[in-house]
Amino acid sequence: MQILLTGGAGFVGSHLADALIAHGHGVIVLDNLSTGSMDNIIHLKSTPGFEYSIEDVENERVTAELVDRADVVFHLAAAVGVKLIVEEPVRTIETNVHGTEVVLKCAAKKGKPVFVFSTSEVYGKSTAVPFREDADLVFGPTIKHRWAYACSKALDEFLALAYWKKYRLPVVIVRLFNTVGPRQTGRYGMVIPSFVRQALGGLPITVFGDGTQTRSFTFVGDVVSALIRLMGEPAAVGQVINIGNAEEVSILDVAKRVKTLTGSRSDIRLVPYDEAYEAGFEDMPRRVPDLGKIQQLIGYRPDVDLDGILRRVIEHERTRPAGLY
Repeated sequence: MQILLTGGAGFVGSHLADALIAHGHGVIVLDNLSTGSMDNIIHLKSTPGFEYSIEDVENERVTAELVDRADVVFHLAAAVGVKLIVEEPVRTIETNVHGTEVVLKCAAKKGKPVFVFSTSEVYGKSTAVPFREDADLVFGPTIKHRWAYACSKALDEFLALAYWKKYRLPVVIVRLFNTVGPRQTGRYGMVIPSFVRQALGGLPITVFGDGTQTRSFTFVGDVVSALIRLMGEPAAVGQVINIGNAEEVSILDVAKRVKTLTGSRSDIRLVPYDEAYEAGFEDMPRRVPDLGKIQQLIGYRPDVDLDGILRRVIEHERTRPAGLY
């Protein structure tokens, strides 16, 4: 099959491109390189069946042409990272909402299946942990820019499901929970690559808030494997599906594990949210997925635990050429 990846030069998209090509599929990457990088896909340039277009997904003419050539669309293009979201609220909303609108509109003309990538952020401030796909979403007030990303991705989901309901466009919505692995940049506030680079560089490992907030981290290889299996599962159509790892850990504990595994002498420093982001910043105290639906659909079980993820990221960072990503 021919697969279109919007945002395919990003972290998850580039790993998905690798895996799809390994499975014998053709891959077209559409990316404006605003947060993605050619470094992530440069190794694929001469691979038969791979091509790329450096263009914005909001360019409807280009997107329509590429969608027409594809059998399946994975729509990953989005504004990513808490730091970017806080600093660029207009870009966050416009990119996420309008980009998804363009992709769905183009796909609906030819009935092309679309995977819409959402996020665990949509659960907002809910305390109903672990998060189920049918649970209520609890956002903060509109005066807190931090919630613009969650709201924009929730709107993407509503729009995709509306296309499914009205036009029977085959859509699958996947909510990713803190996907981590090689090639991930720490530029926009991603925790693990930031911690690893700080530890390896002998810099203070900066934990935002008091460090008691918990997350569950998922290896990118486990996510990609699940996506490919979902692509062949008809029962996934019209569904919202969590993809993650139920292993819950505090951010302070992650910092300690990184320090131990790197052998670093770096201090761990707590940085107040107001200093890290903006005054009045709100965070989610816990973020853990309920994986019952994806286990029932495809028998999903993540293979790599947190220490395994950290070891892979540390090894990658130790061998990464300076300036890459």
